[in-house]
Amino acid sequence: MTLRVLPYGEDAVLVEPADPGRVLALAAAARDLPGVREVVPAARTVLLVLDDGQSPDGIGDALSHAAADRGGEREIRGDEVVLDVHYDGADLADTAAEVGLDADGLVRRHCAGGYVVAFCGFAPGFAYLTGLAESLHVPRLPQPRTRVPAGSVGIAGEFTGVYPRPSPGGWRLLGHTDAALWDLNRIPPALLTPGTRVRFRPA
Repeated sequence: MTLRVLPYGEDAVLVEPADPGRVLALAAAARDLPGVREVVPAARTVLLVLDDGQSPDGIGDALSHAAADRGGEREIRGDEVVLDVHYDGADLADTAAEVGLDADGLVRRHCAGGYVVAFCGFAPGFAYLTGLAESLHVPRLPQPRTRVPAGSVGIAGEFTGVYPRPSPGGWRLLGHTDAALWDLNRIPPALLTPGTRVRFRPA
């Protein structure tokens, strides 16, 4: 496997696979490597935070071999989370018309997707889910909202996701869920973590 390994501060490296579809597989393999303290997958890279004094030399070769030993799967998928969604979002009708569907058709297509958390970012507990049908790839709103309610389910570009708490945002809002996406009393606090499979179900 072809990997690009870049230094990232004093005790970390950023690993970029030639095939972005291998990011989750690399992240899973990296967690088994000695000397790796933390693994943070992103859209096309994996950040490895190393133990104090751990040399980054050879980390690329070790990671490549570890991933190959796992059998070459493109993604490592974890447990499934089912989110019940009230499809009453402010952008549902307009987005449906933009992609040539009615609202019910958009809901059916959104619920039909098999989603996987690729990475988290933007806000604690905000997960970027891959698996959105290409026919539903739409750009963000030209003017972001100053406040999106917690639990809002949206789409933007190739991703779908759920806002874990009130925040600004420019994703197209299709509906909302009552599920707690971020809870400091839960371990881990995030309901959706990289590798988690997600299914949306009309409430």
